[in-house]
Amino acid sequence: MSDIDTTVVDSAALTRWVTEFARLIGEQHNQLTDLDAAIGDADHGTNMSRGMSAVLAALPDPAQTQPAALLKKVASTLISSVGGASGPLYGTFFLRMATATGLVDGLDGPGFAKALRAGVDGVVARGKAELGDKTMFDALSPAVAALDDALAAGSPLADALRAAAAAAADGRDATTPLVARKGRASYLGERSAGHQDPGATSAALLVAATSALTAPGAGG
Repeated sequence: MSDIDTTVVDSAALTRWVTEFARLIGEQHNQLTDLDAAIGDADHGTNMSRGMSAVLAALPDPAQTQPAALLKKVASTLISSVGGASGPLYGTFFLRMATATGLVDGLDGPGFAKALRAGVDGVVARGKAELGDKTMFDALSPAVAALDDALAAGSPLADALRAAAAAAADGRDATTPLVARKGRASYLGERSAGHQDPGATSAALLVAATSALTAPGAGG
């Protein structure tokens, strides 16, 4: 059938995704730090920017690396270079993705969605967060749900990823009125309400960056 989506998420595509995430973090690291200053340690932007710079320096040649190995490299670099809770959480995300990917050279849309959900499940296992706790999970959970729904409805991966990014942005915005129940922000109690969660904000950037997976001119 000619209308079948033949997009393949290989190591080159994953490299584009990670590179775009690093670009977005670099572009918005001041905003992330400002958000964290209101309800956290005022270091989320700085930590993530440092970590993603280290990731870019450590990325292996995608032509000689399977997706799982590339994702593991991202994970280990984030864990070793990002301070606070963000390093272990994002590191676990990419490590669980790597495990779910397996020893393949590329993933189709459903395969990538499965790996992404495994990453999100890893974040939950590590941080014990639930929807509404005012954490990065509030952006990631609706994103993977939207991705699965769009793919199940027959949408091509590029369109499904756009739906996921929109859902992540909505989830990020929905954290503003919430009272934090996890992390440093939870120490503030009711005073944490009225502030957008920095973790959900960086997580929304992670999902937005998936647009690079299917960038014009990409293989597949």
